[in-house]
Amino acid sequence: MEIPTGTQSYFSKGLLLSASVLALWIPGIWEDLHIQKIPEKPQKDQDLLLSVQGIPDIFQDFIWYQGEEEVDGGTRLFTYIPELKRPQRDGSAMKQRDIVGFPNVFMLLHHAQPEDRGTYSVVVTIDPHARRAKTEVQVAEKPTELPVTRLLLSTGIVATIIIRSVAAVSLFIGSIAYLLVTKGCKGGSNRYG
Repeated sequence: MEIPTGTQSYFSKGLLLSASVLALWIPGIWEDLHIQKIPEKPQKDQDLLLSVQGIPDIFQDFIWYQGEEEVDGGTRLFTYIPELKRPQRDGSAMKQRDIVGFPNVFMLLHHAQPEDRGTYSVVVTIDPHARRAKTEVQVAEKPTELPVTRLLLSTGIVATIIIRSVAAVSLFIGSIAYLLVTKGCKGGSNRYG
């Protein structure tokens, strides 16, 4: 039995379409990477977690950069190879910073400073491809309180304390006066009666 020529062509196209849809449907293969900052706007001396979303279950390694990815590695913070006993390999851009990489491709920057602001990028190697993501980080100085704000706050606290103290003393004196008057009335009726 021979398959007609038109049917073979139709069958081949259908198989190719099914395989294409299946390849695009497999979760984690073609999703975009996205970096979430926690907190979104860190302040000086606050820890900053860069959480990468869209990571597949299996990957070879990842590299974090401060700035754009460079061939010579001048902006490389660290490389992380999960299979190694000591998986994190610090790069030349690490300097004396306290940065920790995690197996889930997260990066923790302890005690962020204003000098840490800028572009951070990550490259995740999924053989034979690499996927990239980047984000902008701004580290704000700690806000300083204005002396007027402290004065208003202090004045409000002092006023509250004074008002509550006066109310408590008034209540105490009123209670004593009530007891004296009521006792005096009871005792007086026995004396003159």
